[in-house]
Amino acid sequence: MDIQFLGAAREVTGSCFLIRVGRKRILVDCGLIQGSPEDEERNRDSFPFAADRIDAVVLTHAHLDHSGRLPLLVQAGFRGPIYTHRASRDLCRIMLKDAGNLNEREAEAVNRKRRRRRLDPVEPLYTVKEAQRAMRRFRGLDYDEIRRIMPGVHVRLRDAGHILGSAIVELWLEEDGLARKLVFSGDLGHHGSPILRDPSPVEEADLVILESTYGDRLHRSWEATWGEMAEIFREARSEAGNILIPAFAVGRSQELLYTFAKHHRDWGLDDWSIFLDSPMAIETTQVYARHKEVYDPEAVKRSQENGGNPFALPNLQMTRTPRQSMGINRVRSGAIILAGSGMCTGGRIKHHLKHNLWRDETHLVFVGYQAHGTLGRRLVDGAREVELWGEPVKVGARIHTVGGLSAHADSEGLRRWYAGFTRGPALALVHGEETPMEVLGDRIAELRGRQGIFRPGNGERIDLAELPERAGTG
Repeated sequence: MDIQFLGAAREVTGSCFLIRVGRKRILVDCGLIQGSPEDEERNRDSFPFAADRIDAVVLTHAHLDHSGRLPLLVQAGFRGPIYTHRASRDLCRIMLKDAGNLNEREAEAVNRKRRRRRLDPVEPLYTVKEAQRAMRRFRGLDYDEIRRIMPGVHVRLRDAGHILGSAIVELWLEEDGLARKLVFSGDLGHHGSPILRDPSPVEEADLVILESTYGDRLHRSWEATWGEMAEIFREARSEAGNILIPAFAVGRSQELLYTFAKHHRDWGLDDWSIFLDSPMAIETTQVYARHKEVYDPEAVKRSQENGGNPFALPNLQMTRTPRQSMGINRVRSGAIILAGSGMCTGGRIKHHLKHNLWRDETHLVFVGYQAHGTLGRRLVDGAREVELWGEPVKVGARIHTVGGLSAHADSEGLRRWYAGFTRGPALALVHGEETPMEVLGDRIAELRGRQGIFRPGNGERIDLAELPERAGTG
C-alpha cells in the first residue's frame, strides 16, 4: 500500500497522485501541466503507469491543472469510473470540451505554418470528441456521503470552498488487515470568500496531502481587498480609461460578478459598461446559478433577493461571439472587461491587451495566481514591453495585483486547517513552489514537529504501511 506523487510535486500544476492498494490502482486528479511552452509540452509525455491498469479516478475539482489530462487517460486505455462532485462534473463538461476545442485550433494554426515548410502535421493534444468521450466515465457524488468504490476502498468528498464543487477527498484504504486513511486537501478555498462555504474541517487521517500554493504569504483582509478594488474603479474613471481583468472563467469570474452586483451602487458601477467576454465564463456562470445547494448562507439570501440570480447586473453585457468581442475594442473609456485566460496565455484577453496595454489610462488588474513563464507573470513582474502575435507592445497601463482575491487559502488558512486534525498526522506538501512549501512546512512543524513532514519530488513514493496508524477506518 503506497502513494506515488506524479504531478504537482514541488510545482503548482499537473496534480496527479497514484495510490496502490493490493492489486487496485486509484488516481487522485489527472491534471494539465501549465506554464511555459516547455512546461506544457510535457503534457504529451506518456503516463508513468499503464492507464488500463487504473481502476478508478477521484477528482478533487474541475480546474484543468487537476482534470485536464483525463481525456488523455481515457485515450490511453482507462475504462474505469471518475468520481467527483456533481457540480464538478457539470463544470468539467464545459472545461474539457473547451480545452479540446483550443487544442484543435492551436494544432490547426501550427500546421498551417508547417505545411508551408513541408513538415509533417502535429496532432492536437486531444480533441473535443475525446473530451466528450472522457465525460462518459464521470460519476457524480454529493458532499459528505461515504461511498464504497471498490473492495477495501471508501471515499467521501467534503466541501473545499475553492470553486463550485471543489472537494477535500477522504480515502479509507484496507489491505490484508492494514487500514490507512488519506486526506487530500485538493485546493483549499480562501476563508470568507464570496458565494461558497469555507473549507470543511476534517479531524482524522494517517497522511494528509496538502496544497501549498500560498504557503509563504498572508492574504490581505477582505475589507482591504474590496477597498482596493473600489479605489481602482475611481482612479480609472477619473482618468477616462478602461479596466482589463484577466479572470479565470471558472470561479474568479463568478466571484467578481457576484461582488459587482453586491457593491453596484457604493462602487459607482452604474457609470461603467461591464463585459463578461468569455463564452466559457458565461456558460460556467449558468452552472453556478444552478447549484445553489453549495452556496453559503449570504449567497443563498442574495440569490433569493435578486430574482434567483446572484450574478445579475443592469449594465452587464455577456459577449459570446467573436464579433461582439471585437466590438468592445471600440470602447475607449468606461469599460470593465473580464476575459480569459486568467494568466494571459491565450483567449480574448490578449486581443484586449493589444488594444489597451500601451495606453497610460488603462488599468490592468490581476486577480489570480500567475505561473512562471506566462505572459501574466511577466507583466506582474514589471515587464515594460511584451510580444503579442510577434509584435512588440509597450506597457503603458497601470498594473495592479489584487492578491486578496485568491481562491486559495493563505499560509494561515492552510496551517489552521491542518491544525484541525487530531494527533498531528503525517503530512505531504504538494501543489506549491519550493519557497512556499518550505515556509508552510516550517509553520506546521511548530504544531507537530518536523518528523513526518514530506516534500516529495516527482515520482517519489510514501509506503503507507510505514506510517504510524492514527485514524483508523471510520
